[in-house]
Amino acid sequence: MDEATRTLLSGLQLFLVDQDGTVYLGEELLPGARRFFELLAGHGRDYLFLSNNSSRDAGSYVAKLSRLGLPVTPRQVMTSGDATTGFLAARMPGARLFLLGTPSLEGEFSRAGFTLVQEPASPATVDAVVLGFDRTLTYRKLEIAARLLLAGLPYFATHADLVCPTLDGPIPDAGSMIALLQQSTGRKPQVIGKPEPRLVRLAMERFGRTVGETAVIGDRLYTDMEMGHRAGITSLLVLSGETKELSPGGDPRVTLSFANLGELAEALEEVWAPATLAQR
Repeated sequence: MDEATRTLLSGLQLFLVDQDGTVYLGEELLPGARRFFELLAGHGRDYLFLSNNSSRDAGSYVAKLSRLGLPVTPRQVMTSGDATTGFLAARMPGARLFLLGTPSLEGEFSRAGFTLVQEPASPATVDAVVLGFDRTLTYRKLEIAARLLLAGLPYFATHADLVCPTLDGPIPDAGSMIALLQQSTGRKPQVIGKPEPRLVRLAMERFGRTVGETAVIGDRLYTDMEMGHRAGITSLLVLSGETKELSPGGDPRVTLSFANLGELAEALEEVWAPATLAQR
């Protein structure tokens, strides 16, 4: 490991960690995941689980991660759904929304004070359209959304991942639904989650960290690595999910790449080993 890499890794204090394809697939932890988080805890480093998957709320992720043996608090989880409700609450408090989302996402928006319109009588009864990773998607929802978009309503999306990795292979995610509506209406949404740097800023504010102290870890070039690149933080790619290899010339959005969290843990342990463990 060269000196520049050692210096970069040694200064990292906050790790923003993607979940699907990075920490786990389905109900199985990926290689080295448990060791990685034990290492961070042992050296007093902060970490935040970031997920673009807006089909579940933060509480669901806390329950899943704990079930997989990675105890975590709500403060250590942030989803694109969280970011979207916060973004819209600051700009359109109490707005009437047509939401393409799961019951879990609907609950998040309702708790944030929004009115969800299920069958709008006309575009005038809705203030904006919001699209999430809707695993309860129906043709009727698409039909209503298309009508509202053609009427010119503001349009937002929680994230733009094209696929969601599963043990049985990738399945269509919000980005694929965005593409469908774009083909039928010509409209593109304002995306709130990855790859927009908004999540990075929120995370750094939550933990009081700076750009130089923060890294994102993920398996996708066009969301995780792109977000890190736009935010100016260190971008650590793992090849355990959607991205399986880098081209010989690498990718300008990637600072360093590793096979999985286990290999990253080995690199961090090499850098941090001489240091005194943080006081517990």
